Amino acid sequence: MAHSFFWRKLHSLSGIIPLGIFLMVHMFINSLATLGQGDFNRGVSLLHSIPYLWFLELVVIFIPILYHALYGIWIVYLTRNNLENYRYFRNWLFYLQRVSALITMLFVTWHVVVLRFSEGLINRNMDFEFVSTALNQPLILILYLFGLLASFGHFANGLWSFLVSWGVTVGEQAQRTAAYACFAVFVILTAVGINALLAFI
Repeated sequence: MAHSFFWRKLHSLSGIIPLGIFLMVHMFINSLATLGQGDFNRGVSLLHSIPYLWFLELVVIFIPILYHALYGIWIVYLTRNNLENYRYFRNWLFYLQRVSALITMLFVTWHVVVLRFSEGLINRNMDFEFVSTALNQPLILILYLFGLLASFGHFANGLWSFLVSWGVTVGEQAQRTAAYACFAVFVILTAVGINALLAFI
């Protein structure tokens, strides 16, 4: 039981730190496309010039994502949803968190294959033109829209759960306020993400 408690806490934390922070940084870099092709390419080049980038990606991104995804699948497997008897809003969000987890996992895997490892072991030609070519295919654009919505929804809902489970928001009023704040995070991320996507078209 103690081990389960620890791994669940670590799973909750990894969704915020470092993965949530990485999501914000990733959206910021993508949003450079709204400033023009040159700004986006310079931003990507600057990112790729970071010393020991492969090590940082492995430790800060890939290992946490792998753990969060695999343990998340285990949680989904163990979860017994009961929407027929309990149709209240929070129970729906509990269910949607599991659904969005599976969609997000598939989307992130596909995203990495398409835009990160599509040319050789590591794609170094991920410039504005490369991304624009991919997103100008209607099917890929639609998949990205759905993937982003699932990812942002999963993060925002997970943020609310994190605040509750880690004792940051105690009491009904605090949790209600946090719910509004997390919904605002979802709306802001969605607006930023869609705006960045459209900049490539």
